[in-house]
Amino acid sequence: MSADLIFYFNFRSPYCYLVSKTIWPVLDKYHVNLVWRPLPGWDGRSPPERAKVKIPLVRQDLARWARRLGIPVNPPPASTDPTLAGLGSLLAEERGLLRPYIVEMMRKEWAEGVDIGQRDAVLDVGVAIGLDRAALAATLDDPRSAAILARNSELAFEQGVIGVPSFVVGDQIFWGNDRVDFLDDHLRELRLAKL
Repeated sequence: MSADLIFYFNFRSPYCYLVSKTIWPVLDKYHVNLVWRPLPGWDGRSPPERAKVKIPLVRQDLARWARRLGIPVNPPPASTDPTLAGLGSLLAEERGLLRPYIVEMMRKEWAEGVDIGQRDAVLDVGVAIGLDRAALAATLDDPRSAAILARNSELAFEQGVIGVPSFVVGDQIFWGNDRVDFLDDHLRELRLAKL
């Protein structure tokens, strides 16, 4: 028995950076079908005018979490647009390289401060984890990829997802990097643990 686990993610979210360091051991323990739903631009995050107010608090919170997890933090430029990284993740998923893509993209962005809104930054990460540069470039330019990200935003709204990272299992939504333990509990209660 297995369950679909829908994963809403925005590469610009500091909380997605944190969850990229903690979610994999949980997912590895259970029979789940990961349904990857990356979001473009500001989708799944506070709008720009609200984000400006939140940045000082979020930076404090991120620093606390990073200390707890023992990971570096060097935020990217405020102008970083995550859309290209989201588009590239579609090819990474198709090629079975989603996990290393997420981990490396978030490391480049949040540990090294790289602007992943730059095409070359996305292409370099893709090549580093084993994607073909030309295939990745084609994915970044494909209107079908952009349509998938736009549809993911619509689906998030329809499912009642209000932020990222979010995990949806059935009618249960787990929002935030600090809800991974609750997700773990829920999957165990559903008796989805691997033997």
